[in-house]
Amino acid sequence: MITRRFAVLLAIGLPLPALLPAPWLAVAGVLGLAAGLALIDLAVAGALADVRLRRDGDRTVWLGNTAGTTLTVTNAGARSIRLRLRDSWVPSAGAGTLAHDVELAPGAEHVVTTTLTPTRHGDRPAVRVTLRSYGPLGFAYRQRRRAWNEQVTPAWTLRVLPRFPSRRILPEKLARIRVLDGTVVTRGRGHGTEFDVLREYVIGDDVRSIDWRASARHHDVVVRTWRPERDRRVICVLDTGRTSAVRIGDAPRLDASIDAALLLSVLAARADDRVDLIALDSAVRTRVEGGGHRTQLPRLIDAMASLEPALAETDFALLARELLRRDRKRSLVVIFTALDTAPMIEGLLPVLPRLAARHKVIVAGVRDPAVARLALLDAEATATDVHTAAAAERVLHERDRVRDVLARSGATVVDADAGTFAGQVADVYLLLKASGRL
Repeated sequence: MITRRFAVLLAIGLPLPALLPAPWLAVAGVLGLAAGLALIDLAVAGALADVRLRRDGDRTVWLGNTAGTTLTVTNAGARSIRLRLRDSWVPSAGAGTLAHDVELAPGAEHVVTTTLTPTRHGDRPAVRVTLRSYGPLGFAYRQRRRAWNEQVTPAWTLRVLPRFPSRRILPEKLARIRVLDGTVVTRGRGHGTEFDVLREYVIGDDVRSIDWRASARHHDVVVRTWRPERDRRVICVLDTGRTSAVRIGDAPRLDASIDAALLLSVLAARADDRVDLIALDSAVRTRVEGGGHRTQLPRLIDAMASLEPALAETDFALLARELLRRDRKRSLVVIFTALDTAPMIEGLLPVLPRLAARHKVIVAGVRDPAVARLALLDAEATATDVHTAAAAERVLHERDRVRDVLARSGATVVDADAGTFAGQVADVYLLLKASGRL
């Protein structure tokens, strides 16, 4: 293939023969000379078959952070080679500089670094490497595209883990877990909690916690201390249907649900509870269950990273069948979904009484602050603003009605803005844990 330099040469050289007595013959001579130079340049250019590529770098990165990958280019041939290399990634990988100029002597290596700042969570693959080998004159080049399904280069995919902004409140929630877990012992019997140890009575203890038989044996007043039950089961249900694609601020609603589910999973794992995950819309997209405490959280985070909203209605009847068929032990089921009227009335409400009869159910939905802002009017409001505010007020009223119906059906409802949503879900879990209602 010819280069821009060759095209510039023709643009300058072709008008000159028009001044000579035999212009067409001169034009043919110029074209022949240029073509000969290009062919010689192409023949002298290094062979692309002698180029070897090797990948290395980061495999995972949190959304909002930066990752780096390296591409080692090796010249295995006997001639020097001038390369123009383009390392292409999917657009959402946020790759930096894609094109690089490389000159390699025989047997030499060169490392090309690509900086990645992803804009979405999930798998972000490298697409292809395009190589151009230029001749010494720069008039022509050889080109080859090496896709990752070929044997020449290894496949490389960067897994982008979901954003976790609620990590900032994690220390405060973990401190409350330590209080519940016995670092600061809770006093009183507490319904449904496990017996911990006996200790001497101190002023302020609940007299109902006195163990009279143990007091008689020790010749002193002793009380029983209790701790929250461990090894409970927490099931996080992520709704990946069409309502999860609605943007709350600058991110889909699903991202806020994933953030809250991550915070809840970390707290439950630290409290020695078992955490499972179900993500579904019209079908179950992923299910994570079982595993030890060391592998539990990495598996959950890895599964959440690949979730994307689907343009499909969520089948809550499918969720009920999955939970009632497999999960016979009483569990805490946290359903992250949208508190919209139609999906709730037609989807979740018909199956909620059956779920609440066997499990403790929390329905958590993040609010769109834009709706609340639209419901406000100022002194300069127009007729259009009044109609918009009336529609927004109706949406808020229907949301309140849905929340009341869910509560009467046996569910605990969390309805909060994106900034406080994850923290409020965690607070409900900690409250249930402290009162022994899991």
